Amino acid sequence: MSQLFSFLQMRGLRFRNRIFVSPMCQYSAPDGFATSWHLVHLGSRAVGGAALVMTEAAAVSAAGRISPHDVGIWSQAHAEALAPIAHFIADQGAVPAIQLAHAGRKASTDAPWRGGAPLRPDAGGWQPLAPSAVPFSPGSPVPAALTAADIDHVVTEFADAARRSARVGFAVAEIHMAHGYLLHQFLSPLSNRRDDEYGGSLENRMRLPLRVARAVRDVWPQDLPVFVRISATDWADGGWDLEQSIELARHLRTAGIDFIDCSSGGLIADARIPAGPGFQVPFATAVRSRAQVPTGAVGMITDAFQAEQIVATGLADAVLLARQLLRDPYWPLHAARLLGVDLAWPVQYERAKPR
Repeated sequence: MSQLFSFLQMRGLRFRNRIFVSPMCQYSAPDGFATSWHLVHLGSRAVGGAALVMTEAAAVSAAGRISPHDVGIWSQAHAEALAPIAHFIADQGAVPAIQLAHAGRKASTDAPWRGGAPLRPDAGGWQPLAPSAVPFSPGSPVPAALTAADIDHVVTEFADAARRSARVGFAVAEIHMAHGYLLHQFLSPLSNRRDDEYGGSLENRMRLPLRVARAVRDVWPQDLPVFVRISATDWADGGWDLEQSIELARHLRTAGIDFIDCSSGGLIADARIPAGPGFQVPFATAVRSRAQVPTGAVGMITDAFQAEQIVATGLADAVLLARQLLRDPYWPLHAARLLGVDLAWPVQYERAKPR
């Protein structure tokens, strides 16, 4: 019996297997509005057999976009553009999920296929925001440090975005606290140089992320789960690390967070990351065992037997795939066959199912 294709229960939600689609920015949303591209992109992964299909990072404010072409969730009109996508995913038997995000100092950049450089205001860019006036890299603009009132507003933006998301049919909300974006910037002492209640000690640096977690949990339906994505380490001396991540995860569990999606890096431009197959799995294992919260493993998971081993041996409760699902939207169907699981195919595709 494959554990990768076993059911997973969280609150009132049952996932049909342990394969989740990781958020993948498409940089293809004019003015923040999802289009038919997003419907086909996300919908095909639901048809392909994944248990959860998550949107790309959806900006909770216009200033929180990574690029001018990011999906937004800062108005009801933006939410309504996502509604058909959420409904289609659910109709295919998958769980529709949305990642709520604010880019902070990494905002206002061009699409990666145009170089990803910072955009000046006269080129469609805007002033990035951050915990402190510390730029992402030597060539990046100096962000404006958030005031206490600005911080309160960020909490409200996340809560309002969660309300809109639930209203249009999403069943899981994931709060983005990873990859060097705003909430991660507050966590790491490399980017957070504040001397008020939001900076300095670990307790202070965790204050805004935990406020956001509680605010989202408070407005999200109680029978549905809330996830958090973390970067378990900055891969840099003096930065955010696994021990701090475990402490954060314990607080997140107490705040009602149901699942920690364990990634790494993204805070600084010159981090030396020892990437390789499954290189981030130990972070998910450590958080799962020491913080006593379900976790997901992500990063260079490409093989069916590799994914099976991660779940079957208790290294994580689920796997999140990104690039492998770009290469093959139907990877779960193919993985099931390799693992000896007779997974049902969409009836429209039955004629092509290997016998």
